[in-house]
Amino acid sequence: MLTLLVLVSCNTVKTTTQSVDSGDFDHAIQVAIKKLDKNPDKKRKQPYILLLEEAYAKVVAQDEARIAYLEKDGDKVHLEEIYNTLNDLKYRQTQVKRLLPLYIEKEKRAIVLDFKYYDDKILAVKSELTDYLYAEAVEEYAFANLPDRQAGAKKDHRSVYNKLSHLNELTPNFKDVNSLMAEVKIKGTDFVSVQLYNDAPVILPFQLERELLDFSTYGLDDFWTEYHTGTQNGIVYDYNLEVGLREINVSPEHIFESLTEAKKVIKDGTEFQKDEDGNYVLDKNGDRIVIDKLVTVTAEYYEYRQSKAVQVQGRARFVDLKTNRVMDSFPLASEFIFTHHYADYEGDKRALTRDQYLLTRNRPLRFPTDEQMVFDAGEDLKENLKQIVRRQRFVI
Repeated sequence: MLTLLVLVSCNTVKTTTQSVDSGDFDHAIQVAIKKLDKNPDKKRKQPYILLLEEAYAKVVAQDEARIAYLEKDGDKVHLEEIYNTLNDLKYRQTQVKRLLPLYIEKEKRAIVLDFKYYDDKILAVKSELTDYLYAEAVEEYAFANLPDRQAGAKKDHRSVYNKLSHLNELTPNFKDVNSLMAEVKIKGTDFVSVQLYNDAPVILPFQLERELLDFSTYGLDDFWTEYHTGTQNGIVYDYNLEVGLREINVSPEHIFESLTEAKKVIKDGTEFQKDEDGNYVLDKNGDRIVIDKLVTVTAEYYEYRQSKAVQVQGRARFVDLKTNRVMDSFPLASEFIFTHHYADYEGDKRALTRDQYLLTRNRPLRFPTDEQMVFDAGEDLKENLKQIVRRQRFVI
């Protein structure tokens, strides 16, 4: 077991050394931190202390050189990278600092790490970055609202929104960012007006109509698309979703009857066994032999099936209101069948099977109304419509 632990430790040190040699300094630092988090004074932890000192010095030098280069270049597009790199320096320093002091026994010294105060520079770069991101977003917003940008305006506004959202995470409540985000959200959203048309000769139940048009229950999780029943004041709609019902066919109420003759041989008590001549059969003790008395019982079994069906057919169309062009059209279809079984019999109930007998305990049910049938079919219709809407992607 001890040999295995030594081998594992050696392999880990070797892998960490390879990370340093290949320039993957942060991976080496994280491995060293994990190993030194407990009992850093143990002799077998010494290689990790040396690796930590080397990797930390190299990655700090690398990051600081990168920052110096980006600052010298002077392009504000580099501010985000400078800001993130400074935060990496601070975070890495905080992680390592909590392990100190760490000693290298062979050299009889504490490890030397160059710690710096980054907060002032982080805040200064953050302020400059905030101004830069704001100016970029405002400029892009103005570009998105140019008359000749109508075709790609929504895509542009969504890009502006993402920039403002990022800015708001960096510096919450900066200037008028919140109000700008609200404006851009509206301009980048696809607004869809939903219209329901019933051309069938059957009145649609009010509850079904309300549920079909209640898109809040559809579980549609699309940030950039809003469905409204009808239209709302002040909203410029981009698309229509027209849900048209052409046929609602409700079948008559049917009761189907079937007759089966049930027949079974059953035990009906006991009797003394007799031979062919009518004499009692005796056992070896001279007693009469008792056997089961078998009888054949019959019954006329009447099974009834109540049935009523409804079929709803229609179509869902997406119309681009800017061009009055039908973008997509999908068939809508739903069917609901009410069915109920019950039974009765004449004769000996012992002739019935268990399933037959259980059905005789059922009673006829009142047929659902046409309105209830249409409503039940509408549940499936709603699911059908939900899948259509989920698949729809608007061109921006």
